Amino acid sequence: MNVYTFSEARQKLAAILERARKDGEVQIKRRDGQSFVLKPIKTTKSPLDVPGDNLNLSSKDIVDIVREMRERN
Repeated sequence: MNVYTFSEARQKLAAILERARKDGEVQIKRRDGQSFVLKPIKTTKSPLDVPGDNLNLSSKDIVDIVREMRERN
């Protein structure tokens, strides 16, 4: 794990965030002896991110379907 001082972390935040993303985590130490671990949060996929189906519908077919549905209501 890479270790940085608090001053380095302030000056090079973007680079340290990138290092944490690549390596999994980095450690930041303060002069008073406190240490902190910086690690990326794993993102989860959106529940709306689903594969689509190709139904081979033309735009005219879609418009016709929408119109038909609107007429039912």
